[in-house]
Amino acid sequence: MNILNHTFWGFSVIAVMMVCAIKVNAAQEPSSPKVQYYPHQQVDAAFAKGEKLTEGNAGKAVYQVLTASREGAGEVELHAKDTDIFYIVEGTATFVTGGKVVDGHDTAPDEIRGKSIEGGTTHHLGPEDIIIIPAGVPHWYKAVKPPFRYLVIKVR
Repeated sequence: MNILNHTFWGFSVIAVMMVCAIKVNAAQEPSSPKVQYYPHQQVDAAFAKGEKLTEGNAGKAVYQVLTASREGAGEVELHAKDTDIFYIVEGTATFVTGGKVVDGHDTAPDEIRGKSIEGGTTHHLGPEDIIIIPAGVPHWYKAVKPPFRYLVIKVR
C-alpha cells in the first residue's frame, strides 16, 4: 500500500503542477488579435470623406489604413519613417518614384514635400495594382485621370 500511496501522491503533485503550468502559459500568451471587417458601404463612406479606416500595431510595426481620392497631380512626398502601400481601386495615374525632390521643404517632422521629381522611375497605375514605397523614397502622382481612388496602408 505504501507504494500505491506514494504513486497516487506523486501523480497528484504532477497533475497540480501541470495545471498550474498550463494556466501560467495561458496567462502569458497574448490574446488573439481582433479581426476587423469593413463592409463595402463603410469603405465607400470612408472614400467619400477621404478618411482613415483603422490603425493599430502588428508586432513592432504601427500601421494605418486610409482611403484616398485624387482629381489631379499632387506634390512630391517623402516620408522618412513611413512605408506606403497603395492599392488602386479606380482610375489611372502616372506615378514617379525615386530620383531627387525638386524644391523640397519640410512640412512636418520627417515629412518633405516638393514640386516635382528629377529622374526617378515612372509607373502607370490602374485598378488592382499595388505599389510599395519604402520609407525615404520620394514619390509623386505626376498625372491622374479621375475618378482616382486608392487605399493607403502606412507602416512605421
